[in-house]
Amino acid sequence: MPELTPLAYAALGLLNEGPTHPYEMFQTMVHRRDARNVKVRPGTLYHQVGRLVDLGLAEAVGTDRDGNRPERTTYAITDQGRTALHDGLLRLLAEPADEYPVFHLAIAEIENIALDEAVTSLTARATALAAKVAEADEILDVVRGKDLPERWWLDVSYVRAVLTAQIVWLQATVERIERGDVPWGDPGAASGTPTDTTTTTSNSKEHTR
Repeated sequence: MPELTPLAYAALGLLNEGPTHPYEMFQTMVHRRDARNVKVRPGTLYHQVGRLVDLGLAEAVGTDRDGNRPERTTYAITDQGRTALHDGLLRLLAEPADEYPVFHLAIAEIENIALDEAVTSLTARATALAAKVAEADEILDVVRGKDLPERWWLDVSYVRAVLTAQIVWLQATVERIERGDVPWGDPGAASGTPTDTTTTTSNSKEHTR
């Protein structure tokens, strides 16, 4: 069985709720704001459902027509699909994945910009994340108002917790940079780069010969 994409797991999750067709699946994902977790487009969703069928994880169970609109095929999850969903979720929950977020890369290379630029950029990011926290709070207010089981919206509380932790780190780091606790040199200066002790030792040996 090939590795499933995040969209494949989201589609299987919807099919596990009951037979449906891709357009209705897309509308449900938009309503639930699933774009927070996966990139959702009607075309890619139709393609993904077709791939699940090819893999034996879903199957067509009927067609219907609404007025003059084209026929829509209804799909259902198979027993193999339920197993793939179950086993895949267990693995994704338990095993940390190797991910490469762009912010991690930017932090690793932050010494290549000036101190004031770093402060401005990190502060702007903290402000942007605060807006996302406010959005998460709005979603939490809605789901709590509907008295939905908490297991259905654990992802929202998780996202909010992660965003809040990032903001705390960003604000603390900006304060440390501004106090001078984090040494900052000229981004273009050679003295600002880490010393390669192996190269230094080798060059010293060459000079003593």
